[in-house]
Amino acid sequence: MGLMRHDEIPTLSPPAAPTTGPERPAPGLSPWVLRIATVGLVLAALNLRPAITSLGPLLEEVRDGLHMSGSIAGVLTSVPPLCFALFGFMAPRLARRFGPSAVVCAGMAAIAAGLLLRPFVGGTAGFLAASALALMGIAVSNVLMPVIVKRWFPDRVGTMTGLYSMALALGTALAAALTVPLTDALGGSWRTGLVIWAALAVVAVVPWVPFLKDRGDATGQTAGATAPPALKITRSRTSWALACFFGLQATAAYITMGWMPQIFRDAGLSAGTSGVLLAVIMAMGVPLAFVIPRVATRLPAQGPIVLVLSGCGLLGYAGLYVAPAGGAWLWALLLGIANCAFPLALTMIGMRSRTGAGVVRLSAFAQSTGYLISIPGPLLVGVLYQHSGGWGLPLALMAALLVPQTIAGVLAGRDRKIEDEC
Repeated sequence: MGLMRHDEIPTLSPPAAPTTGPERPAPGLSPWVLRIATVGLVLAALNLRPAITSLGPLLEEVRDGLHMSGSIAGVLTSVPPLCFALFGFMAPRLARRFGPSAVVCAGMAAIAAGLLLRPFVGGTAGFLAASALALMGIAVSNVLMPVIVKRWFPDRVGTMTGLYSMALALGTALAAALTVPLTDALGGSWRTGLVIWAALAVVAVVPWVPFLKDRGDATGQTAGATAPPALKITRSRTSWALACFFGLQATAAYITMGWMPQIFRDAGLSAGTSGVLLAVIMAMGVPLAFVIPRVATRLPAQGPIVLVLSGCGLLGYAGLYVAPAGGAWLWALLLGIANCAFPLALTMIGMRSRTGAGVVRLSAFAQSTGYLISIPGPLLVGVLYQHSGGWGLPLALMAALLVPQTIAGVLAGRDRKIEDEC
């Protein structure tokens, strides 16, 4: 596939995405441009979690290989949301300067470089630094995914958000499930098991190369053009509600990834079965991440979807408390449905602003603030588990967090625009 000339890359400002009604193809753009952008979007989404979920299955081997203390290993598990929060704030400024497509291309390159370097740099400090490089690429790409959708697919927000959410869930599940088998097949070295995921990131760089000279930002302006007045995003109640909803669903997701296998193991299930149950929870996001955004864009308000997802989560946590082993597969399915609050949050980011500029600011604010909110949750669950000696209190905490998550989601799902509130 040859590269497009600069004059073939459209920089027209796309119309604002509709929030209801049937979705239509984006006007005024070459079909080939849209196909390349779609491939780039899917490949980028596939790379937004393997750097994290490939590490978990090999964490013990990494600790032994690097002589890493238990406390440092604990810090390592808290690094992703911290990096997402800190580096996510950089995304709007970078997008205005270079264009969102170029920043996503650089983000994929940073992921590839970080994953290539971290198994071989030597020492704990080098491993953390290389991990941070990869996570920086993930952070800016996280924020700009809704912006890319708004820019290139303004009339297919639900469809394209569902597509990249599905790809993100697939990448998450594949890295968790395949890292150990691939490591064993390639000689058993944890370094090989981690570095193989860099290949996927290298491939993801390629579709974005044709867009490097496209300096249009999310509003369709070229870099250096007079920017619209900055939105005072913190004055919007919807922005805060969306940030809280995003943060609380991220808290539940990180608790699930970090602790759910242990809950099943303590209930008497084998390690292998516990891993498969976690894979079931993660895999539920593959089909539902495509369906939920499409349904959400056809509703004037997304509160009913929030209520359904939260209800499934409450039933799942209650089932884990009453009969963790007997109904394990049913609880995994229910929690997998509840875990799909993530694609819903991404969809609402694209729906709560009239303009691309608003989307990039809302995405950065909601995701960065949300990831800050999510940092203490998994640590607090560990403390409660250690001091109580069981899962009663941690499960009660998980269920209790669904209450503010539901309230925030219903408020964020109202048919409002942040420009009106700011």
